[in-house]
Amino acid sequence: MTPSRPVALSLVALGGFFGSITRYGVALVAPGMGGTFVVNVTGSLLLGYVFYTTATTDRISPRTRLLVATGFLSSYTTYSMFAFETLDASFAWGLLNVIGSYVCGFAAAVAGRSIALRGKR
Repeated sequence: MTPSRPVALSLVALGGFFGSITRYGVALVAPGMGGTFVVNVTGSLLLGYVFYTTATTDRISPRTRLLVATGFLSSYTTYSMFAFETLDASFAWGLLNVIGSYVCGFAAAVAGRSIALRGKR
């Protein structure tokens, strides 16, 4: 059952709060491109898992999907910082960041999908 609009907004806000705090914690431990890379790749893995688990099973409820995928992961991952850090880096580091982030991000999303689909059996 789809949650009411106030409940959905509350779940997204709560997930966003924890996602942004977690993102900040990662930045303290791994500042700069490394931290951004970690959150974007791990976020891709988790989003791949949540999306495909939700699409193929009933193990994740619509409320949990809103809390985790729309709330937490959208605040945890950061395309804007990825773009800024890439532009601020040397050409070689920027190119490596783009290639590495996209290859690893897509691979992580595929891995998340595989884990979700394997759990479906």
